[in-house]
Amino acid sequence: MAISGKREKTLLRLASIPMWALALTCLYPIYFAVNNALKTDKGYILNRFSLVNDPTVINFINAWNRSKLSEYFLNSVVTTFGAVALLLLVSSLAGFAFAMLRFPYRKLLFMVVLASLMIPVQVVLVPFYRTIVTLDLVNTRIGLIISYTAFFLPFCVYLMTAFYSGLPRELVEAARMDGAKLLQIWWHVMLPLGRPALITLGILNTLYCWNDVLISLLVLQKERTLMVGIAALKGEYTTNVPLLMAGIVIAAAPIVLIYLVFQRRIVNGIATGAVKG
Repeated sequence: MAISGKREKTLLRLASIPMWALALTCLYPIYFAVNNALKTDKGYILNRFSLVNDPTVINFINAWNRSKLSEYFLNSVVTTFGAVALLLLVSSLAGFAFAMLRFPYRKLLFMVVLASLMIPVQVVLVPFYRTIVTLDLVNTRIGLIISYTAFFLPFCVYLMTAFYSGLPRELVEAARMDGAKLLQIWWHVMLPLGRPALITLGILNTLYCWNDVLISLLVLQKERTLMVGIAALKGEYTTNVPLLMAGIVIAAAPIVLIYLVFQRRIVNGIATGAVKG
C-alpha cells in the first residue's frame, strides 16, 4: 500500500509539470505588460525584457487622461452591466420556459437556439450592421447592449435550460397547486434555485462583453469602449509600447480581479450545469 501511494504521488507530480508550464505561459504576458508599463519609452527601447529599474506611473496617467480611457471605461461599464443584466433576465425566463413548460414547437425552437450557436459572428456582420443602421442604433449605448444580448443569448439560454432541466418538475406543479402564477413561480422558485448558473453566466458574459472589440467597433463608431480605445493606442507606423502596456493593464485589471474573486463559482457553476444537463 505504501509503495502504491508513493507511485501515485510521483505520477501526480509528473502530471503537474505540464500544468505548471501552461500556467507560466499564461502568467508571463501579465508580467511583461506590467513590467513594461512601468518603464519609460527610452527604458523599453534599451532593453524590453529586463526588469524595470526606475518604475514610473506616468504611462498610466497619460493612458487614462490623454487617450480618453476614462470616457471609454465608463462606456464599457455601462454597456457591460446593461448587457449582462438583460442576458440574465431573458435567458432565465427562456430557460424556465424550455425546461418546465409544455407548449407547441418547444423542441423545434430550442433546436433553433442550439443551431444559432454554430453560426460564426463574422457571417452575420453585414445583415447585423444593416439592421442596427435601420433601427438608428449606431453610436448608442442601448444599441451595443442589444447587440451583445443578441449575440450571446443562445449560449445563455442553453445553459439555463440545461440547469433547470435537472430540477424536479414537482416544484412547479406544487407551486401551481398553491395558486402561484408562472411569473411568481419563476421569481420565487426558479430564480433562487438557478443562482449558481446565473452567477456563472454573469461572470462569463462580463468577460465576453468587456473584452469585445469587433461588435463594439461596429456599433459605437464615435464613442469607443475601453478595448477599442486600447487598440487605438497602437500607431500605424510606430507605437509607444509602455503606453500601450499601461492601457492593457488598466483594461485587464477589473477582469483579473473578478476572475480571482469568483473563479471557484465559475468552475462550480459550469460543472453543475454540465451534470444537470
